[in-house]
Amino acid sequence: MSSTDSAGLRHDWSLDEVMALHALPLTDLLLRAQTVHRANHAPDSVQLCTLLSVKTGGCQEDCSYCPQSSKYETEVGAEKMLSVDQVLSKARQARATGSTRFCMGAAWRDAKDGPAFENVLSMVRGVRELGLEACATLGMLTDDQARRLADAGLTAYNHNIDTSREHYGEIITTRSFDDRLQTVARVVKAGISVCCGGIIGMGESTRDRCEMLRTLANLEVHPGSVPINALVPVEGTPLADQPRVDPLELTRMCAVARILMPQAMVRLSAGRTELSREAQLLCFMAGANSIFYGEKLLTTGNPDVLEDQRLFADAGLKPMAPYTSSDPTVQATRDKGPIAKPGSVSLAARAIQPAVEPGE
Repeated sequence: MSSTDSAGLRHDWSLDEVMALHALPLTDLLLRAQTVHRANHAPDSVQLCTLLSVKTGGCQEDCSYCPQSSKYETEVGAEKMLSVDQVLSKARQARATGSTRFCMGAAWRDAKDGPAFENVLSMVRGVRELGLEACATLGMLTDDQARRLADAGLTAYNHNIDTSREHYGEIITTRSFDDRLQTVARVVKAGISVCCGGIIGMGESTRDRCEMLRTLANLEVHPGSVPINALVPVEGTPLADQPRVDPLELTRMCAVARILMPQAMVRLSAGRTELSREAQLLCFMAGANSIFYGEKLLTTGNPDVLEDQRLFADAGLKPMAPYTSSDPTVQATRDKGPIAKPGSVSLAARAIQPAVEPGE
């Protein structure tokens, strides 16, 4: 008999069970995933998140997929950290286009105490004052850093496990799989919602993909958000010659993630530029209900805002309001940190209107 927590969520999935789900005929898998999705989420609502690189390049890690690594010769060089004012200006722009979560990423192996970390805390406070959910991804954290981020009002922290434990050493050697799990545990302890997923298309097997999802689903607390990324091969990185991921493979991953983690936001993340409108809608049918919204994902491309607005309008989808996810930790963070200043607008409360090109 399977064990469930007080919310009825399972944390004891076997690899055989997950692989059996993944192997279902796609129509059967989609039906199961959509049924779970509708039992836990509004079927026509999608969370809009914007991701900004606040410190680009020069990372000491050797992640084989990442153009920001200092180990590889890519077109992404080390840049100065953006100022608090620059970041908050971008956050206002994101809010104006309808985003409700603003994510800030720094190309660090681990967060270092000092002026740069203090600036991140100021960024988090400023984003919260705009009425947005605030997310950060800064590498590994100490317990004290996680606590300080929580006190500043951070809604979520992203720290992906990337792949299965078995395949992990083929992709990264400068940080262990357990290092990643320890940071996730610190984030949970601090009362911040965990954003944790992985990447497919890095030469892994189907077994590796299923084991990655099983690891996430068997954590003591399910991630509040599960980003499903398709590798974006970048010239100069070791994975530059990997073939593009088949959209149906991405759909399967979204569906299995939805079934294993019913209350999580399943985020259709990197690689969305390679998907047709129809393929994106298939992923939404599979249970994806969150996207990165805007022209850039740290250093790689993303569909532009006008394209996304047209897709949402044509499909009858609407943006999710902030702090309305099923994740109780997200709800709890609403009362921590700064209160939104008067005049901040929750643009996600309105439907996205059909986009109009300038001059039309």
